[in-house]
Amino acid sequence: MAALQKIRNKGGLLMIVIGLALFAFIAEEFFRSIETTSNESKQQVGEVYGEKLSVQEFQEMVDEAAMVIKMQRGTDNLNEDEMNQLRDQVWNDFVFYKLVEHEADKIGMTVTDEEMQNALREGTNQLLLQTPFINQATRRFDVSMLQEFKKSYKEMQSKAGQVPQEYLEQYAQINQLWNYVEKSLRKQLLMEKFQNLLAMSVISNPIAAKMAFKAQTEQSNIEVTSIAYNSISDKDVQVTDADLKAEYEKQKERFFLPFATRDIKYIDVAVQASKDDQANLAKEMDATYNKLTAADADVAAITNASKSVIKYVNLPLSKNALPADIQGKIDSMAAGTTTRPYTNKGDNTMNIIKLMSKVQAPDSIQFRAVSVAGQTKEEIAQRADSIMKALQGGADFEAVAKKYGQTGEKTWLTSQQYEGSTLNEDAAKYLSALNTLGVNGMQNVELSQGNLILQVVDRKAMTTKYNVAVVKCPIAFSNKTYQSELNKLNVFMSKYKTPEAIAKNAVRNGYAIQERTDLRNSEHYVAGVANTKDAMKWIFDEAEEGEVSKLYECGYNNDHLLLVIVDKKHEKGYRPWDDKIVKETLRQMVINDKKAELIMSRTKNVKNMAQAKAQKGAVAQTLNDVVFTRPPFINATGVAEPAIGGRAMATKAGAFSGPIKGNGGVYFLQVLKKTQASAKYNQQQMEEMVSQMTLRMMGNQFFNDMYKNGKVVDNRYKF
Repeated sequence: MAALQKIRNKGGLLMIVIGLALFAFIAEEFFRSIETTSNESKQQVGEVYGEKLSVQEFQEMVDEAAMVIKMQRGTDNLNEDEMNQLRDQVWNDFVFYKLVEHEADKIGMTVTDEEMQNALREGTNQLLLQTPFINQATRRFDVSMLQEFKKSYKEMQSKAGQVPQEYLEQYAQINQLWNYVEKSLRKQLLMEKFQNLLAMSVISNPIAAKMAFKAQTEQSNIEVTSIAYNSISDKDVQVTDADLKAEYEKQKERFFLPFATRDIKYIDVAVQASKDDQANLAKEMDATYNKLTAADADVAAITNASKSVIKYVNLPLSKNALPADIQGKIDSMAAGTTTRPYTNKGDNTMNIIKLMSKVQAPDSIQFRAVSVAGQTKEEIAQRADSIMKALQGGADFEAVAKKYGQTGEKTWLTSQQYEGSTLNEDAAKYLSALNTLGVNGMQNVELSQGNLILQVVDRKAMTTKYNVAVVKCPIAFSNKTYQSELNKLNVFMSKYKTPEAIAKNAVRNGYAIQERTDLRNSEHYVAGVANTKDAMKWIFDEAEEGEVSKLYECGYNNDHLLLVIVDKKHEKGYRPWDDKIVKETLRQMVINDKKAELIMSRTKNVKNMAQAKAQKGAVAQTLNDVVFTRPPFINATGVAEPAIGGRAMATKAGAFSGPIKGNGGVYFLQVLKKTQASAKYNQQQMEEMVSQMTLRMMGNQFFNDMYKNGKVVDNRYKF
């Protein structure tokens, strides 16, 4: 009771303590939730209409698309530029689909299962034609082939231990391809429905069709007199801030930025090999040459032990599989000869070529194969020998293949499918066998993971192939050279720390300051230099105007040093009227308007071409076959002028017209002659053409508005 009383006596204090404890608990949860939300936001690639796309989701989409492209090309890898293009495509597809999906949801537009089935039955959609399920007779997608594949794949999965791993992997890839196509098809059908709805909302009419036909076919021969804006000094017109602000309000939509940009200045040092580096490489190449020309040379070991970017594969290759500089030399070389080391400036390399042999080999080979697996090498060898004996004894190839869970179907292989790829020893073995076997020839090829029974069924397009060892070594800088350039730039940065000091002293220290306006965060590289993500994040997330970056070590091969100065920040939205670029654009517009007013005021009494030609700064020109849809180019002003085409169409033959305010000056014209092109009027075609033109203009504006309303956020530069 005493303890209870003490609690009661200290009730007020206890409530405060409990309150503080409760606050601490709530605060802890609150800040934990903020931290979680912050971490989640940091892992967002972007969003559309508030729907977020995580890094993991985006990467899965990219990986899926890359897998499809690699399957279609028959290659194992995509280079960095190709991957960047793919990432852009995946992102753009995501954004575009989400914008359309949002609008479609509002009107209840969906793609039904029946519509999907109809597309599969028709089999003409381009997505479906990228799959292996094509009926060779109809050249269309065949649903029955898809169903047969799914059935076979399911059976194969249930007998995984009895089926060669490479077959399982191949079927798994095809299954992934189909899943990708199926998802993409549903999205495509929705976008097509939405676009068709837009198209149906645009209707032309006979009057518009006739006007459009006239604009295309009525030709005018005219005489034009031009008074260019640049014939009047800018000093003769006055431009005030009020003029610029008024023009800005008229042109404001032109200055909307759907994304943030930055104006930067930068120093980019491309580190190059020194004279000592080049001399050292030359010594190494001479030593390699001596080894390759020795009587007992192990060409593969010598070539692959060098710094060559091309590894030797004991396999005849077509000329197109070789670098351009190598192609230009091998035809003039005799088999067994070796070139002395030479420099190719095109790719900055030193090279040696050893031509082993020239052979006539097929560019296309039709073959079939049985993959032989087992628990031990002995078991595999015994089984492979048994299969070979059966086939040599007249057994049906496909029947034998089916016995081992395979199809044994005939397949065409072209040189392009494997040349240019990285080939391991196994690949070289079976490709060499295919290239050397005659029609109906068979061979048991022993590979690292099993055996492969090959039979060549047909050979086509015999061509010259070259078994050639190429030692192609980049003329690279040494670590000593790199450190020297790094130290030099570090010293420069330590002495000159402000943008002004850097600009003043750059040239005398051997550096060039370059500028880039409107760098977008959706770009992959800063200043066109690879591996500059850290610099990009600093530019957009941290840097203030006038701030100087740290030194970034970057480039494809860590061969660039980059220093960045953020000159101006432009956030998403409307650029202000006094922005440097906007102000200069407005100033030129206002100047041209004022010059036009001045010229038109001076020429207000001009009534004919003779009077027009007598004006100060006037230049005459004759133009033939002017039509409304092809704005004529005016020599005196150096621009195309739609206004002249329009006025010529509206002016009768023999009549004079002017003044006409244009893009580059003020004009007067005399229509000398009018003719009609021989084209035949087709009202239906013209109405369709007008509708398509209107739809394009309307569609562009519509999707621009959708993008703006979708509040698209693009954070890809962070990852």
